[in-house]
Amino acid sequence: MTACSSVELKYGRGTVSLDLSGAESVSFLHGNDMPAIDDLPAAFRRAVEEDCAGAPLKARVRPGDPITIILSDITRFWMRQDRICELLVKYLESVCGVAPEDVVVLIALGTHRPMTESELETLASPYVYARCRVVNHDCDAEDLADVGVTRYGNRVEVNPLAVGRKVITVGGAVHHLMAGYGGGRKSILPGICSRATIRRNHSMALDPDAPRSSPRVGSGRLTGNPIHEDMDDAAALVNPVFGVNIVVNARSEHAGLFCGDFREAWKASCAFCQRVYGREIDQEADVVICSCGGFPKDLNLYQGVKSLLNGVNALRPGGTFVFLCACPEGGGAPDFFDWTKPLSQGRLDAALRENFTIAGYIFYASCEAIARAGRFLMLSEIDPEQVKDMGIESHRSLEGLMDGLDLAGKRVTVIPHGGYVLPQSESTYRRLNGEFREGR
Repeated sequence: MTACSSVELKYGRGTVSLDLSGAESVSFLHGNDMPAIDDLPAAFRRAVEEDCAGAPLKARVRPGDPITIILSDITRFWMRQDRICELLVKYLESVCGVAPEDVVVLIALGTHRPMTESELETLASPYVYARCRVVNHDCDAEDLADVGVTRYGNRVEVNPLAVGRKVITVGGAVHHLMAGYGGGRKSILPGICSRATIRRNHSMALDPDAPRSSPRVGSGRLTGNPIHEDMDDAAALVNPVFGVNIVVNARSEHAGLFCGDFREAWKASCAFCQRVYGREIDQEADVVICSCGGFPKDLNLYQGVKSLLNGVNALRPGGTFVFLCACPEGGGAPDFFDWTKPLSQGRLDAALRENFTIAGYIFYASCEAIARAGRFLMLSEIDPEQVKDMGIESHRSLEGLMDGLDLAGKRVTVIPHGGYVLPQSESTYRRLNGEFREGR
């Protein structure tokens, strides 16, 4: 706790200053320090040769092998996968003897829109784009390959470029509201699967017995999480030969590379992510003031929601949440605000079960998180009427927001970069770290 009369936080392309005078106490919640990798090429070589989980990359591929590199799309460009992809292809060529014409880079779109040629070049790097074929996945293609069924009965249909070839995945490890963590097996499901396979997997986010999110899913949860386990089974059916897992810091700088055995290297990246981004808190606050960290994190509400879903964990039930999310692009996902209509009709849960979409679930989970607060105030460019049914009191001016904010005698927690810190109680923090110590 500290004495603090005001705080300056990032908002859009600038900053705003909030008056905190009158608060009983003010604390700040930051992610743990994560220094950037100084020499990325040298670190990459160590990660694929010396520090990898299991056999090094050069022992897993040989000249003449057809290689498919699965790469995340532009919505995850915060991990700067272009730099890693270029290093990977150069290594395959110079050390493993793989010819560039034997390498295909497959963009793991899931159900996202196709990347433009310019975006394909950006993602793979100009070097790779000029030498290798770089293609979009199509979740509705007619030639998707059936590779088997998961323990949950999910029929797994994948891009044919992941069958009969040696598959290398490149992804980023972050906490994920449904799958526990991103990266790893998500390169396969949803990354390169059919729309039907993806929908069956993601629909398990809802509790089968009650109108709510399943208590078995959530950030950092792996054991017993049906979405994660279904993804894990799907990835095992594809059986990637090697995994490259990236962890970045709050400045989107590469801070960790975890390579090798597809599953074990990914688990190591998740353990690192939890240690760095998971923050144990002593008590919940009366008021939480959370910034997305400014542009581009608050470009739209669909992107900004991650900060909201993280930050609300620091708030006591019935407290006040203050959310700084500029949203010049509004909702972001095309159908995000379409779910306002069933919400206002009291049938959001039923509507989502009838026609499950990712944007719909993020909207649903947002409403659940907002309901935890007694008041939810937002500084945003969004029309206040558009978010009123969600339980959000949106203000376009800081003065309007501050007029309705009473901090007298309140314990206040400030989160300057909401997407890079996940507040956790002592028991939750220990349990989630225990997932990896127990080798699950």
